[in-house]
Amino acid sequence: MVIEPLALKQFGSGSGGTPCIWSQAGVVRPKQCLRDYSCFECPFNRALERTAAENRQAAAKGRPFRGPRGKIESWQDRLLKRPQLKRPCIHSLKQKIEFRPCSNDYKCPECEFDHFFQDIYRVYAVVNPVDLLEVKGVHLPQGYYLHLGHAWVKTEEGSQVRIGLDDFALRLLGPLDQIQTPLIGKTVEQGRPGFSIWRGKKKARIQAPVSGVVTEVNTKLQQEASLANTDPYSEGWVMLLYSKDLRRDLQNLMLGTETGQFLSQEVDQLFQVLEEYCGPLAADGGQLGSDISGHLPDAAWERLTGQFLRT
Repeated sequence: MVIEPLALKQFGSGSGGTPCIWSQAGVVRPKQCLRDYSCFECPFNRALERTAAENRQAAAKGRPFRGPRGKIESWQDRLLKRPQLKRPCIHSLKQKIEFRPCSNDYKCPECEFDHFFQDIYRVYAVVNPVDLLEVKGVHLPQGYYLHLGHAWVKTEEGSQVRIGLDDFALRLLGPLDQIQTPLIGKTVEQGRPGFSIWRGKKKARIQAPVSGVVTEVNTKLQQEASLANTDPYSEGWVMLLYSKDLRRDLQNLMLGTETGQFLSQEVDQLFQVLEEYCGPLAADGGQLGSDISGHLPDAAWERLTGQFLRT
C-alpha cells in the first residue's frame, strides 16, 4: 500500500487546542481534554463509556432510556453516522495529524494506516524518558505502570501497550544473554509467564503485566539482549500487546506513589538477602550495583528470581 505524505503536527501539541474526543464527535458539549488523550486514565471517558454501553444494552432489550442520558452513545457510533469522508481518523481526533478520514470503521488494531502511523510516531515518541522516579538508586519513568514481577507497562494508541523489564529487575539479573518472546499473534495472560530471559544457562520467566495479543517484538533484543540493561525504558522495550481488557488489567498494576513505596520495600528486602550471602559490603555506596546475581553463587539465582520476579 502506498500512503500519501502526511502533514504531521508537532506530536501531542496540536495548534487547535486539545478538544475532548467525545465533544468532537458531538456526544457532549464542547470540552477540553486535560489528559493529553490518555483516555484510559480519564474518569470522564470511563463514565461515558459505561453509560453508552448501558444504553446499548437497554435499546437491544427494547427498553431504551429516555431523556438526555438516553442520547449518549459511544463516540465511535456517533461518528459512524457521518459520511465516510467526514469521519476523522483517531489520530486526527487526537490532534496528531491533519484531518484524515477513517477508512476502517474505527477498528484501529486492524487498520494498516494505524500500524504505519505507530511506526512513524515511535520515531518521535520513543526517546529516553525525562521525568524519572528515583528510589534508592532504582529508576522508573513517571507515568509507567509496574507489575509485582517487575515488568513495566506504557500505554499507547489503540489499546496497545509497550512492556519491558524495570531497572530493579535488570540490576538484579545483570547483563542478559537472551530474551525469548512469544510469536506475534500469540496471547499472553496477566500474571502468567509472558516472556523468558537467560543469563548464561540460567533462565527466568517474567510474568505478563497485562493480558493481550502480541503485535510486535523488539528484534534488536534478539541480537543484543543486554540492550534491555543499558536502555530499559526506550530502546530496550521487549514487546507490544493489544489488550481488549486494558482498563481492568491496569487496576492490578502500580503507578506513582504506590510504585515508589513498592520499589523502596523491594530494595530493602534485596539488601537483606545480599547480607546473608555477602555481608554488609554487598551494596555499592549504599545503592544497588548493576549486576547483583553475577556476584552471588549460582544457587542464589532461583531464590532471587523466585522472590522478586514472583516466579
